[in-house]
Amino acid sequence: MTTIAIHNGHVVDPALGLDGIADVVIVDGRVARIGPNEGDAVIDAERIDASGLVVSPGFVDLHTHLREPGFEYKETIKTGTLAAARGGYTTICAMPNTSPALDSRAAVESVLREADASALVRVLPIGTITMGRKGKELSPQGELRDAGVVALSDDGDAVGDASLMRHALEYSTQFGLPVAQHCEEPSLVKDGHMHEGWVATRLGLRGRPASAEETLVARDIALASLVGAHLHICHVSTAGSVALIAAARDRGARVTAEVTPHHLTLTHEEVAFASDYVHVQYNTNAKVNPPLREEADLEALAVALRDGIIDAIATDHAPHASTDKDVEFDLAASGLTMLETSFGLSMRLVHAGKIGLPALIERMTIGPVRAWRLDERPGLQGLGTLAPGALGDVALLDPSAEWTVDPATFASKGKNTPLAGRTLTGLVVATIAGGRLVHETERMVAL
Repeated sequence: MTTIAIHNGHVVDPALGLDGIADVVIVDGRVARIGPNEGDAVIDAERIDASGLVVSPGFVDLHTHLREPGFEYKETIKTGTLAAARGGYTTICAMPNTSPALDSRAAVESVLREADASALVRVLPIGTITMGRKGKELSPQGELRDAGVVALSDDGDAVGDASLMRHALEYSTQFGLPVAQHCEEPSLVKDGHMHEGWVATRLGLRGRPASAEETLVARDIALASLVGAHLHICHVSTAGSVALIAAARDRGARVTAEVTPHHLTLTHEEVAFASDYVHVQYNTNAKVNPPLREEADLEALAVALRDGIIDAIATDHAPHASTDKDVEFDLAASGLTMLETSFGLSMRLVHAGKIGLPALIERMTIGPVRAWRLDERPGLQGLGTLAPGALGDVALLDPSAEWTVDPATFASKGKNTPLAGRTLTGLVVATIAGGRLVHETERMVAL
């Protein structure tokens, strides 16, 4: 039996309503005690002095691409979960755009076996909505649920057929699985490569309009309301989508939503301009779907996150090899690597006064857990909190630490980030997953 006693940290646990100095004691992978001076009575423990640090439940990511099986040159379960640990994440939900896609019990079980063998943090697979993610035939949802999936998604390929999506949502009500949709109407984004706006016009690139997202958000909210299903909107990126989600929730629809750190903090100008706004570039590391939008969208997303209209921050960690990005813009793969920069980038909202630190932590811990009711699944009771008996998942954070993003030091195989060379304020000092120390920086060693 192993024991870790974390002393003198500023514990922020939104699920408990706790925001103050306390000790956290983890015994045999579970939280045993939490409160002032609780660690003093513990003997034979590994002791961590968290003075000056924030102690949070481990982060939970509803949207991660681990690429394995089939695309191990981009990422593996081992490298992806190491990146997650460095980012403070102790539970990640793995998207099914693998090869083969996660559309069968065998495919799901293969991911779980590899996670058992090599993952540093908890991996929860997401199954496909349709077979092969081809949008033609529904996947066997009952089989996938029994295999261990926590949600259904065709990920970057939206289910464009409205009738098929209606049946997928209706089918899901039998199994209690959220259906997570990438909301971009395929006919409106065909051959588009970035946000449809003045930057795309200047660069001569075909755009992906905000209306493409809002059209599918509206359609799928209507379908989910019709059949009483749980619809989850992936990576919301527009002010119009926020308004649709808010109205649906006001009507009592079972609609949840996530937003990424990059859609909260970066605009479409990242694609074109260096810091001087003179030298024009075609930055493929800022190419992502849905695309980076405009300042007004960022403001609406931040307000929605603060007010709880958006339930969770999700990374949409999408690692690519350099050969996928170091090409012409229209040929480049879409996606950013984000697990290791998520907290530091999201902290921009806190430092700008747009959201409080406890609220930000809520959207990265118990918020995603409640959105998908993950803590109701076997073995996940106590996920997203530090309550006694909860899973021993902890992130130690320094909200004021400055650090410079260097993709060469990433644990992820994906170095595709537009943040290279930039200074972020907010550092994950250490991560404990299931009672094991899986990440620590020199900052913690020095304590």
